[in-house]
Order: sequence, then C-alpha cells, then structure tokens
Amino acid sequence: MKKLLLLINCVALIAVTKSQDYIITQLGVDTDSTILHTQAIQNIIDKAELDGGGTIVIPKGVYLTGALFFKPHTKLVLQEGAVLKGSDDITDYPLLPSRMEGRSIYYYAALINAYYIDSFNITGPGTINGNGSRFWKGFWDYRDSVKKTGRSATNLEVHRPRLLFIWGCNNVTIQNVKLRDAGFWTTHLYQCNNVLIQNCDIRSPFRPVKAPSTDGIDIDVCKKVTVRNCYISVNDDAVCIKGGKGPDAHLRPENGVVEDVLIENCTFGESHGVLTLGSECIHAKNITLRNCKVESNTPILRLKMRPDTYQTFENITVDNITGKCGTIISMNPWKQFFDMNGSTAKPFATVRNITLSNIKVQCKSFGEMEGNAADTVSNIFLKNITATAEIPALKSKYAAIKADHVIVNGTPLVIQ
Repeated sequence: MKKLLLLINCVALIAVTKSQDYIITQLGVDTDSTILHTQAIQNIIDKAELDGGGTIVIPKGVYLTGALFFKPHTKLVLQEGAVLKGSDDITDYPLLPSRMEGRSIYYYAALINAYYIDSFNITGPGTINGNGSRFWKGFWDYRDSVKKTGRSATNLEVHRPRLLFIWGCNNVTIQNVKLRDAGFWTTHLYQCNNVLIQNCDIRSPFRPVKAPSTDGIDIDVCKKVTVRNCYISVNDDAVCIKGGKGPDAHLRPENGVVEDVLIENCTFGESHGVLTLGSECIHAKNITLRNCKVESNTPILRLKMRPDTYQTFENITVDNITGKCGTIISMNPWKQFFDMNGSTAKPFATVRNITLSNIKVQCKSFGEMEGNAADTVSNIFLKNITATAEIPALKSKYAAIKADHVIVNGTPLVIQ
C-alpha cells in the first residue's frame, strides 16, 4: 500500500511539474504579420504562469510585437521559420527601472524581458528580429543635427530598445536561435549567474545603414557565463564585459565584478572588438577567449581604460585564435562621456595576469598598450604567436611584457 501511495504521489508530482506547450496560433494570435500581437502574446505568457508554467511556442510565421515580459516557469521556443519581429515604435516598449551603460536608470524595455526568473530558456531554430532600421536612422539623423550645435550626442538620447534583457536570473540558456537587427544592444545580461549561450547566430549590419551600439553580448555584473559555438557580427563590441562606471562605481551595490566567463569555439565577423573590457567595467576577473576564429579588422582583445572609473582587469586569457583582425591587443584611454560627477577622486586601473597564446593571424598592427598615467600593468605574457602585420611592433610603455616565440613578419616581436 505504501509503495502504491508513493507511486501515485510521484505521478502527481510529474503531472504538476510537467511543462505545457502554449502554441500561440492555437491561442488567439493571428498569422497576419502587420498586426501588433503584443497583448495577445503577453496574455499567453501570463496564462502559462497561472497554470504553473509552460513553454511559449512560436510556430512558423512572422509575428509583430512590442515588449514581452516572461514570468516564472515560462520559456520561449521559436520553431523553424518562426520570427518574432519587434515593433519599430518606441511607445511599444514601456519606460521602466532598468540598467544601461553601467548605471541603474529608467529606460525602455527590451523586446524580450526576463526579470528574476531562474532556469529561463530561449530556444530556436527561429529568429528574434529587432527590426531596428528606423531606430538606427533616427540615431544618425539626431547625431548629425546635434553635431551642428557643437556637441556630441550620447547613446541614450535617441530612445531605442534592446533585443534581450535578462536581469537577476540564474541558470539561463539561450541556444540555437538567430538574434537579428537589435535597435540597441542585442543581448544584455545583468546580475545573472550560470548562463549558457550556445549555437546562436547574432548579427546587425554595417551597411547600408550602420546599426549603432548593437553589441552582441553584454555581460554586466554576472558570474559563470559561457558563450559557445556562436557566430557574432555586430556594429559594436561582439562580447563586452561591463559592470559600472564613474568615480564611485566601485562603491555602489548595483555594480560589481564580472567573473568566470568562457567564450569558446566561436566565429567573429565584423565588430568593434571581439572581446572588450569596458567601456563600463570596474572589475573583470577570470575571462577566457579560446579556440575561436576571427574575420574582422578590429582588436581581438580590447581594454578601454576609463580615467573617471576605478578598474581592475585580471586573469584574462586569449588562446588558440586564428584568422584576420585589426590588432591582437588594444589598450587605450577611453574618454567617451567622461564625467567625474564633481568628485575629487583620482581613479586608476590595475591590469594584471593577461596571457595571449597560440595565435596565428593576419593583422593591420600587432597592437598597443597605453593606459592612463596612473594605471599599473603587470604580468603580461605573449607566447606562441605568429602574425603578419602592416605595423609589426607592439607599442607599449610597460616593462611587464614577456614575449616567448612571438614572430611577426618572420622576425621576433619588437616592443617599442
């Protein structure tokens, strides 16, 4: 009898925890791609939550929508040929407490939003398309008009939605999905732990209209993030490590370290940098880029050194990289939107324990390492690197660089 009761309880538990599929076209969502389906799809997400959880299934077709907010125990699947297409009207993305450019501010929701949902999944093979063209054109038109007044426009002045914003979630998986044409950043992870992004294809264009600030993956105050077997080509940084900016950023609880990040077996097309630390980053630790192919004219490793922010970049590994790039390493002051906010602090950066190894590339220049005056640099290791370069020397003012079997244009690397 006890065994029978135990079996009945197990069956009941399986029934309760089994995820249901909610196919949107069977629940009132029309296949007309010109109709805005935001409320209808949101109603299905809300129903799934009330039912105890489920998978929102997007079948083949194009579905126009504004911001969608996933709830606990809900997931998203996009079937073959399915496209969630973002509205190009910013009023379809509500203004909410959010996180942008290293600060906690009110900003517009993304197309796909998940706040504090553990085990949140997005699975393809379908597409999430931000439909960003109108936002990009608006940005460039505004920037050009502001330039005539003698000042520079900031990224936030033209209101644009991100494609994905995932905040405070643990055990996140994004896989086998195509992420396209974001209005702003493509994938923004904030305060998340244990994230896997794999077999994804992430793109935004450089032509005919550039897609400004469409970073591929922004990792912001996160731990244990893996990016694997992805293709990324975007009109900004491909993978960007963030975490806060400003002279008191290291003291604010909403900011913090990004650590234990692994990027492997990926291919990188055009971007502004394959792996970038900054421009809002206070502490990056244990970051690895390995076994990747690069097809661009930008840096493999880019360190943006903010003179208005205390920064620590440590234990960074770049290993087994092939292809074509702009530079192997680029470390320079980054003064975009410099702002001390009235502080008399004197921020500086600490850069230590960086290894670049087993690299075989064609590049424009080997690179440069020139931070701000108070920055300290130690334990930089270059080994087993073979490159052809138009500018073969590494420009650096730091003595802490060790080169072992580094050959450029057939001769040992020169550090100037």
